[in-house]
Amino acid sequence: MKKIIFASLLVTMSGSVFAADGKAIYDKACTTCHSSATAAALKSPAAHDAAQWSPRLAKGMDALVASVTKGLNAMPPMGMCNDCSADDFKAAIEFMSK
Repeated sequence: MKKIIFASLLVTMSGSVFAADGKAIYDKACTTCHSSATAAALKSPAAHDAAQWSPRLAKGMDALVASVTKGLNAMPPMGMCNDCSADDFKAAIEFMSK
């Protein structure tokens, strides 16, 4: 009985517990190129710099996720996160652009 209750709780909570964490993804894969210390040299938008992210966000989230997935300029395909999903990239972009 306890196993059934536990399994039910996991299913119920999975949407919030297992949701993509933009900060964790940034820390894992994006900080190398998008930190304020390296972004200018790499010509990538710095995390939390609204002015740099504004024109990119104007393209729409789908276009930004496609750019990460396919690669753009110096950014390789999948950025530095080969195991990230589209939702992971979206969460990271949302974190960096605020």
